[in-house]
Amino acid sequence: MLTIKEYFVDIHVHIGRSSTGEEIKWATANNLTFENIAYEARYRKGINVIGVVDAISPHVIKDIEHLMDRGEITESKEGGMNYKNELTIILGAEIETREEGRGNAHSLVFFPFLNNVKMFSKEIEKHMKNINTCSSIAHLTAQELFNMATFYGGVYIPAHVFTPYKSFYGNCTNSLHNIFNQESFNKISSIELGLSADTSMAGKLSELDGKSFTSDSDAHSLGKIGREYNVFLMEDLNFKEWLLALQNKDGRGIVANYGLNPRLGKYHRSYCLKCDSIIGGDPPKTKCPVNEKHRVITGVLDRLEIIKDRDFPIENKRPPYYYQVPLEFIHKLGPKSINKLIDNFGNEMNILHNVPEEELAKVVREDIAKNIILAREGKIGIKAGGGGIYGKIE
Repeated sequence: MLTIKEYFVDIHVHIGRSSTGEEIKWATANNLTFENIAYEARYRKGINVIGVVDAISPHVIKDIEHLMDRGEITESKEGGMNYKNELTIILGAEIETREEGRGNAHSLVFFPFLNNVKMFSKEIEKHMKNINTCSSIAHLTAQELFNMATFYGGVYIPAHVFTPYKSFYGNCTNSLHNIFNQESFNKISSIELGLSADTSMAGKLSELDGKSFTSDSDAHSLGKIGREYNVFLMEDLNFKEWLLALQNKDGRGIVANYGLNPRLGKYHRSYCLKCDSIIGGDPPKTKCPVNEKHRVITGVLDRLEIIKDRDFPIENKRPPYYYQVPLEFIHKLGPKSINKLIDNFGNEMNILHNVPEEELAKVVREDIAKNIILAREGKIGIKAGGGGIYGKIE
């Protein structure tokens, strides 16, 4: 008899290339293939559920079928692709839609079975310029995408909803009710926070009270997988259990979010492009203090101050959000030392969560071991990011 357990989940990972070298996603690493993602998540990161968001490309579909023929992955009867028994891969896509007179926004759609992905791919190809190499831009509204995804058995999640580029709250609207009809809004069970926001920030919008929050990596390289992730309470590793957890049904749910401190995010504070600097001070900041005519990218913190409808989130209604610093962000910790740590302690999740300082210090220098523990405890100083530049560990 199965029992409910905790699993690490990251549902926003891009594919850069097919196994034969075709470009799938621009501005991603060449070694970011479907097979490499599965291996990295399973053996180096310690992730249990990974969401791959370029799976509608015909090149990727061929790669998946090839791995199934080889017996490397199998399809669970409850949905999701099983890899080495300890990793479930959720197949999906990140799609950019266009809202008339508002702007463009990204959404995540996920499907239980490869056949659902194939049918959705053929349909949405009619609305894309090139589904092989640019599987994200569709000539659809978000409502139309929602209708299409659900028709083919998919799950719809608004992506990184507060970032200033290509997100609903960031550059399209003050309310999701302006984008979706009431029935569709009610069926959206979850939204993705993005790297520059956390639960307490998003909780200032009351319309999100009934929806779960996910924190995901939006990885464009293997090393970025798991830089943000969630802990899901599920009975087994498959699509059905993952969806129940998103919906907080039948004892399943999201019990913790782990993410970068929002100040480390690329768009946390407003940024003047002309002055090439973050605009400090109390939010919201929407104009450059040097010259009001300068172009300013409004930061997530500043944008939320404008659109919020309350000053504080409702307490005790959400799982805890823990500020997690990935190994690659740790000061003086380079790739060789990271590899040594993984070789000794299994995977990054174990290192970040469990390994004592004295054990870490046997593998890396004492000051680096200390920094890992300080990061684990949320005691590392941070300089805020903005304008597309990550914040920095001080």
